[in-house]
Amino acid sequence: MSAAAEPSKPLDFIRQIIRDDLASGKHASVVTRWPPEPNGYLHIGHAKAICLNFGVAQEFGGRCHMRFDDTNPAAESDEFVAAQQQDVRWLGFDWGSHLHFTSDYFPRLHAFAVDLIRRGKAFVCDLSSEEIEAHRGTLTEPGRNSPHRTRSVDENLALFAAMSRGESRPGERTLRAKIDMASPDMPMRDPIIYRVVDAPHHRTGTTWRVYPMYDFAHSLSDAIEGITHSLCSLEFKPRRPLYEWILAALDLPEPRPQQIEFARLNLSHTVMSKRFLKQLVDDGRVRGWDDPRMPTIAGLRRRGYTPESIRSFASGVGLQKRDNVIELARLEFEIREHLNKTAPRRMAVLRPLKLVIENYPEGPGEELDAINNPEDASAGARKVPFARELWIEREDFEETPPNGFHRLYPGNEVRLRYAYFVKCVGVEKNAAGEITSVRCTYDPATRGGDSPDGRKVKGTLHWVSAQHAAAAEVRLYDTLFSAAEPGSAHDGDFLADLNPASLEVLARAYVEPSLADVAAGLRVQFERTGYFCADPDSRPGAPVFNRTVGLRDSWAKVSAAGARGR
Repeated sequence: MSAAAEPSKPLDFIRQIIRDDLASGKHASVVTRWPPEPNGYLHIGHAKAICLNFGVAQEFGGRCHMRFDDTNPAAESDEFVAAQQQDVRWLGFDWGSHLHFTSDYFPRLHAFAVDLIRRGKAFVCDLSSEEIEAHRGTLTEPGRNSPHRTRSVDENLALFAAMSRGESRPGERTLRAKIDMASPDMPMRDPIIYRVVDAPHHRTGTTWRVYPMYDFAHSLSDAIEGITHSLCSLEFKPRRPLYEWILAALDLPEPRPQQIEFARLNLSHTVMSKRFLKQLVDDGRVRGWDDPRMPTIAGLRRRGYTPESIRSFASGVGLQKRDNVIELARLEFEIREHLNKTAPRRMAVLRPLKLVIENYPEGPGEELDAINNPEDASAGARKVPFARELWIEREDFEETPPNGFHRLYPGNEVRLRYAYFVKCVGVEKNAAGEITSVRCTYDPATRGGDSPDGRKVKGTLHWVSAQHAAAAEVRLYDTLFSAAEPGSAHDGDFLADLNPASLEVLARAYVEPSLADVAAGLRVQFERTGYFCADPDSRPGAPVFNRTVGLRDSWAKVSAAGARGR
């Protein structure tokens, strides 16, 4: 391995193993793989594994394959295949010519199964799934052999051939590895390696009637592709002996793929099961897999997260050998840090209140200079229209202010961002006594937001010109679940912790006119409010914005520990 391939940061345990394998000559190069099942959309937990598999391959000058584990035709579809490819590419990774499907190997996997039968290491079993479980034993008691374990090789070959022709119903027969029903490793107690499935496959149609189980297909697909390091989450650790047994039982050549486990990513205030996420979609609890409240990569993208922030998050949480939970604040910190440097600033009023400047001339108004991004001098400035009537945030005015309130109230003077000092001289109310507008006067000498006489004000408000502003819909997203660990207090019923206030739609907000025809995906900071992203629902003259994250760590109120793993 060349010096250029050496990772610049301290090595975690996986990278140390890889470096040692290269240094010893065990492998000439690194080949990893990312093997999702196309039965749903990828989520933030998958992002950690994606960044790891593609990342280590890049760091060590190797390659990473994209391989779809499409061995469960009843749950898989081309929609999920396309969505998962899009997500991986959006995160910044590419597999080149190495896009594979386990279904590509169905003939070879079937031949491997036949080979195991011929070697006396697999048998056809007529026990039902309930009977197999009853025979399995416990952690302290050995299992019992199936009564069909002693079938001859010829009988097993004939029965498996009949299964493959579709002459058995689902659940009627399975092909099991013949290992050891007394093994202390439960997955080694004669596991099922093939089962009958009566459902069309999204790629192979009805060609196959029997399908390999994941453990069988996983190890052999890795071997077929020449994978050197098969990086898996911790739930696969008890199945590593089976992974290695399958490769050894078929006498596959050395060096064989090595399975290495790491802790999966668990994020607070969400669920990381595709089954649970699918339930949310199917039950209409969310608007789809890309709902911005979902932890899916598609949902995060629609909400306004960037691939850079997610990669930084995945890198920052690191690799562990035991499961932990990462606070949502840590993910929010990463997107806030990235958007602070890159997002243009704009003004938007989400809950509008009319402000009328009585001594400002009527007419078209004027244009003022506003900074696009104080963190990026190259971003320059823009012109924003200013006129006699403005929209300000309703929360920026109090008729009877509490102590410490430094915004607008009768008799108080504040600065309008990029504009003038204004002083409140009165209000207008409707018949119900509700304030409909605030009346002010302005000081023309304070153009640009500073006073030549050195006069100071404590409050600075954002605004938009009522005459020029574009009406917008703004969607304020909160966490989908109100509990840090959904379902933990309800016997696993995660739906009991759904947050009823996870979405607030503001149907009549106002934004700078430059945002009227915004392109979907534009990320922007609404000054004093937070970071937002233009939604695909936007139309010319009718923009829709999703709140990505606030300007400050809102989760400090939820967890005094802030962003931490536990």
